[in-house]
Amino acid sequence: MAGMRSWSFAKGHGALNDFVILPDRQAQFDPTPRQVRWLCHRRAGVGGDGLLRVTPADCLPQWRDRGDLWFMDYRNADGSLAEICGNGLRVFVRYLLEEGWVSGDQVEVVTRAGSRRAVVEPDGRISVELGCPVWSPEPVPIGAAGRIWAGRVVDVGNPHCVVRLDRTQALDQLDLTRTPRLPSDRFPDGGNLEFVVRLGPERLRARVWERGVGETRSCGTGAVAIAVDSLAGTGGGPGRRQIELPGGQLEVRIDRAGQASLIGPAVIQARGEVQVPCD
Repeated sequence: MAGMRSWSFAKGHGALNDFVILPDRQAQFDPTPRQVRWLCHRRAGVGGDGLLRVTPADCLPQWRDRGDLWFMDYRNADGSLAEICGNGLRVFVRYLLEEGWVSGDQVEVVTRAGSRRAVVEPDGRISVELGCPVWSPEPVPIGAAGRIWAGRVVDVGNPHCVVRLDRTQALDQLDLTRTPRLPSDRFPDGGNLEFVVRLGPERLRARVWERGVGETRSCGTGAVAIAVDSLAGTGGGPGRRQIELPGGQLEVRIDRAGQASLIGPAVIQARGEVQVPCD
């Protein structure tokens, strides 16, 4: 086909946060933003909230001597680069395991936010370590859904802002179709926004607007940000939280050292070939 090239792909999701997976064992692909947007388009392409390129970590100068590791080259649906993606990381690990490119119940993966360890849980879910998030207590103004909100900034290797709501009804009625306004001094490269309602001591319900995508069915690092903010609101310290999102449930555990682990499902649902426009 003129002006097109054939690429192998897979499709996966974690709590309905879905991704196009591009295997690149020889580090020969570097999709342009236009190609990423095409692949993630839900009408013209494969469709997804983002793209996961699976390539050896030694393609990066700082990981030149670690050809045994894999690099998760994550792109948002709009073609922009992202530091990390919690649901994407679990799907990435599931793909590596199903392809036989890694083995065992513990896997180390390189991301733009550094290396991260994944563990296959006894129930089949995948747990990923996402470092020690940093919570900022001072509220910042957020413009979204027709009004100004007070949100707390949480750094999970990528930028988040958490807004606490009082009622489930208020959460359901939010219009998240428009890009929120985040303060540029705190979010120079944009950020992700979570609206949250507390359902119980360890249960929260949320909706997420993701940078470079829009509202998604779930967000892994967003779930971590929500858990960190919830624990900070009760005095901090270790703990666990169940985060209910439109796409399913994610579990977050924070240990005594402040290390966050995200636990949830990861499914590979399709593999095939796709004709991608040359750029």
